[in-house]
Amino acid sequence: MKKHSIRHISLSIITLLLAGTLLSACQTASGSEQGSKLKLRIADISTNTVFRVAKNKGIFEKHGIDAELVNFATPAEGVNSLFIKQVDIAFGADFPLLNAVSKGDYSIFASSGTATDLSASEWKLFARHEIVSAADLKDKKLSFSRGTFIPYLWDVYLQQHGIQLSDVTLVGQGGFDEAYVALKKGEIDAAWVYGAVLNEKFIALEEAHELADMSQTPVRLGTGLIASNELIQEYGDGLVGFLRALDEASAYAQAHPDEAADIMYAEVKQPREATLKDLPKNPWQIGFTQQAYEGLAGQKKYMVENGIIERDFDLNHKLNLELVRIAFPDRVIALE
Repeated sequence: MKKHSIRHISLSIITLLLAGTLLSACQTASGSEQGSKLKLRIADISTNTVFRVAKNKGIFEKHGIDAELVNFATPAEGVNSLFIKQVDIAFGADFPLLNAVSKGDYSIFASSGTATDLSASEWKLFARHEIVSAADLKDKKLSFSRGTFIPYLWDVYLQQHGIQLSDVTLVGQGGFDEAYVALKKGEIDAAWVYGAVLNEKFIALEEAHELADMSQTPVRLGTGLIASNELIQEYGDGLVGFLRALDEASAYAQAHPDEAADIMYAEVKQPREATLKDLPKNPWQIGFTQQAYEGLAGQKKYMVENGIIERDFDLNHKLNLELVRIAFPDRVIALE
């Protein structure tokens, strides 16, 4: 055989090997099954206990999940990361979930069951001291985190008190830390804040005080899980295990709050006291309730009417409840 033919065959073999290696790497990054385990990249935030307990206590592994947690500043950022395939699964409030399913081939496949009065009470409204009632918010600058449901919350809260959204100036910000600085400097007049850590931080502000909380409005914030339709269709059995793992992890955290607090401090330096305050108010119970459906439907209506969602869609077509129905059949409503 001629030398150039041998060289050609050798290069062909090397090319095939490299192609196989790259293909394998791409499959791993997109959440393929490795043996009996499903590898998933999961969007997380530093104050969410459920995913970290599931990973730390081996609950994901027990249910056949090889989990990688990818941290973001807000759940909305995690949902947006689905678009660039940085993660396989994300969780978030109704607003970013609806925004995502309106734009792409994604489905909401479960709810955390946290749309309760108690959970709503953790959303606090802080305002500068000269604002002593909701009526004083007229003509003021009000903070909202971009890509979140907060403009909707402002609209509902202000209308309760006879104020139109057009009577105020909404100031878009990147997150709660930015709102904290702006409120302290007087660049904004009020902001909604969530969670024990942030509530304590804002309570300590000399320039502001707590004016209200979300439980005093009709808004109840659902939290749902979202993934691409491709992932749901291809790895349905594995995702049933994922849902069962989340439910078990939440129950474990509620039953062992001190241990959960230790895990959160060790992994993200969240103060133990903050975890212990947040836990009882946010127990996840995976399913999909009528309250979860009504929350999504109400917020979708608002987003369509205000041009946030450019093209309306059938909500039922963006809900894939078959997996959660297998995992927890008694916790899932029937879609009409």
